[in-house]
Amino acid sequence: MSMIWTIASTEFRRWFNSPLAWSILAVVQFILAWIFLLGLNEYVTQIQPAMAGRENAPGLSDLVVSALYLWAGIIMLAVMPVLTMRLFAEERMNQTLPLLTTAPISITQIVLGKYFGLLLLIIIMIGMLTLMPMSLSLGTDLDWGKLAAAIVGLFLLLASFAAVGLFLSSLTRQPIIAAVSTFGLLLFLMVLYISGTSQGSGSQLFIYLSHFGHFLSFLEGLFDSSDLVYYLLFIVSFLLLTIRKLDNERLQR
Repeated sequence: MSMIWTIASTEFRRWFNSPLAWSILAVVQFILAWIFLLGLNEYVTQIQPAMAGRENAPGLSDLVVSALYLWAGIIMLAVMPVLTMRLFAEERMNQTLPLLTTAPISITQIVLGKYFGLLLLIIIMIGMLTLMPMSLSLGTDLDWGKLAAAIVGLFLLLASFAAVGLFLSSLTRQPIIAAVSTFGLLLFLMVLYISGTSQGSGSQLFIYLSHFGHFLSFLEGLFDSSDLVYYLLFIVSFLLLTIRKLDNERLQR
């Protein structure tokens, strides 16, 4: 476990030794802050007066906070391929992957170390995002259960994005190809959900296979064990595929 943590911390420091992580964090935070302020302004000036006096009317947590995390998931669908494309593809391009895989550490430790390093960056990103809805607690009552569900759901969604990107990055030596293929697969899974919910052609199978269907359950404040199992199986499957791919390459040398 110490070796995994060493690789993870090294990978995490690499992000901030270049402007990539700083730039992505700044741009994503700016876009989400703008979305948050627009949603909050619309709620205060239009939605709240229209909902006054209604019983069981949706509140701030439903219409502003959940929408913010939904937008975060959509935006990160495009951003995550940029983060994952360099994990193994750049190692191949720089011809440092053979040195890494022939070191006296297991492929499992290498894969998990790189994956956990990326998860640390994801946690920082979600933490920065969560400061915005938490600031609302200074002037109103928040649904803390729904906020916690949204945080957990977004973390699982981005962790699944990271697992996909890690695997596809291990298949090529060109980071751009890794990024495009990751974006394509993630977009396909989103299209599955749209196709599954379209009128006349709805399919529960498509909805279940898409990670966005499970993410929306968390945004509604639902902790469903089937959603958690889906994400865990999804993540573990792609991590095992990555380990298997790199193990086969090590045996061929």
